Amino acid sequence: MKNRIYLSPPHMGNNEIKYIQEAFQTNWIAPLGPNVDCFENELCEYVGIDHGLALSSGTAAIHLALKYYDVGLGDTVFCSSLTFVGSCNPITYLGATPIFIDCESDSWNMSPEALQKAFDGALQQNRMPKAVIIVDLYGQAAQYDLLLPICKKYNTPVIEDAAEALGATYKGQQCGTFGDVGIFSFNGNKIITTSGGGMVVSNNKAAIDKMRFWATQAKEPEIHYEHKEIGYNYRMSNICAGIGRGQLENLNEKIRIKKAIFQRYQELLIDLPVKMLPIVEKSELNYWLTVLTIDGECNTSPITIIKALEQENIESRPVWKPMHLQPVFSDNKFVSSNPIISEELYANGLCLPSGSTLTEEDQKYICQIISSCFE
Repeated sequence: MKNRIYLSPPHMGNNEIKYIQEAFQTNWIAPLGPNVDCFENELCEYVGIDHGLALSSGTAAIHLALKYYDVGLGDTVFCSSLTFVGSCNPITYLGATPIFIDCESDSWNMSPEALQKAFDGALQQNRMPKAVIIVDLYGQAAQYDLLLPICKKYNTPVIEDAAEALGATYKGQQCGTFGDVGIFSFNGNKIITTSGGGMVVSNNKAAIDKMRFWATQAKEPEIHYEHKEIGYNYRMSNICAGIGRGQLENLNEKIRIKKAIFQRYQELLIDLPVKMLPIVEKSELNYWLTVLTIDGECNTSPITIIKALEQENIESRPVWKPMHLQPVFSDNKFVSSNPIISEELYANGLCLPSGSTLTEEDQKYICQIISSCFE
């Protein structure tokens, strides 16, 4: 059996070990420490925002952001439906209800038309959402010049889930900086990793300070352990932050490599009835994953290709199954325009191996297998 080709494996560089060794040599092994502070500052400088808080996961970051905007029992939150479940699970942690919004075909991100429709319905029912979670899917920004004015009109805070989009831009502005707060993930499969972790960023210092307090068990500034609020053990460790610092130094190079992988797939598959993830005008992706759709009228399907690749020990996956189709959310409201774009993308979408260590020969072999599925 050939060595397995993974969808998006971690890729370590030369600098991560330096920061890890510093943590060991200075005995900063426990959570917090110099690497955490530096990682927060360096990432904020990279994306161009004032304040950041390194956490144990992107999901924890969304949880704290929702808590800051006073989301609680009986409230509703609008959320992109075509996403990973980590985008919406934290809504339920607080006793609130997600209302799922369909995507658009131009970017695969939240549809402005469906979002307006959702607000219209909320006004009629006199039940406005406490927040809107907009996801930057597969390394591409949502169309914020269309979405943000809608949210601003109803004075509804925006949480930007840029878990997959660190380094991507929209009209020159970095993803993660469009919402009132932004969220990043450093899970093992993301474009940079800290092994596991996330960060919440904002220009609102009060928001980050309050979330930092909650994330550190809500400990009051007393010599003894004093707690007036419920807190969480959500801080990133100094060792994980050291990995993140080294990874961040190579982010631009990884984007360059992943863009070349995307373009190579595009060239190698040009004669097949497939379409690559569309790129919105004046957007620059981080090309985290190469994603395409297969013509629904042809004689193959994503599952056929996934199985064929798996026989050769190659990992691939369908596009995210929309949240409104998940059994756990089967009773939740879903707002779409016609047709339902997220369901079409799920039925016809395919994520291809996109790791930054993927070789040109590996790509050619992957494309040969894909091509054989259409013969």
